[in-house]
Amino acid sequence: MTGLFITLEGPEGAGKSTNREYLAERLREQGIDVLLTREPGGTPLAERIRELLLDPSDEPMAADTELLLVFAARAQHLQQVIRPALAKGSVVLCDRFTDATYAYQGGGRGLSIERIAQLEQFVQGELRPDLTLIFDLPVEIGLARAAARGRLDRFEQEGRGFFEAVRQAYLQRAEQAPQRYRVLDAGQTLAQVQADIDALLPSLLEACRG
Repeated sequence: MTGLFITLEGPEGAGKSTNREYLAERLREQGIDVLLTREPGGTPLAERIRELLLDPSDEPMAADTELLLVFAARAQHLQQVIRPALAKGSVVLCDRFTDATYAYQGGGRGLSIERIAQLEQFVQGELRPDLTLIFDLPVEIGLARAAARGRLDRFEQEGRGFFEAVRQAYLQRAEQAPQRYRVLDAGQTLAQVQADIDALLPSLLEACRG
């Protein structure tokens, strides 16, 4: 067995968490050791940084502060959780990773892609996901789903233009590296989305077994 790093990306309301659980269950049925984690977060310290990032505050957060906090949490997460799990041969399913930084801080906030890439290399070295699933859906549907969940976090309070830019950034990254990305239509029914995940299972199991 070899470690495999799979990330699940997408905007608010795309169903990443639900489908991460589903994929984990299907892999475990085949005897695969699976670790579920998320970003920002994944360790006690990184979860505290997550709270800073998500909780609305009277003090506006500078975009550069946001970017650096994201990578600070990621550095802790990688050292404490992701790298050790991969080293022992687990499949790591992570709800968001650095593609979210390119989408939210790059696309949404308009920060330099080059600056994000420098931090990516500094924090991650050569580590990149083996596969990234992007759960794509129209912005208005995602925002309606997020609103139905209750209190909105600091990002969910952004306007439609922000999330349109986030969505386009995700799709652009998938277009630039189709060998790593799979774009799933998250506007379908849950059963249809999970059927699309099932279609990916044979290649994932083959990769897990080296």
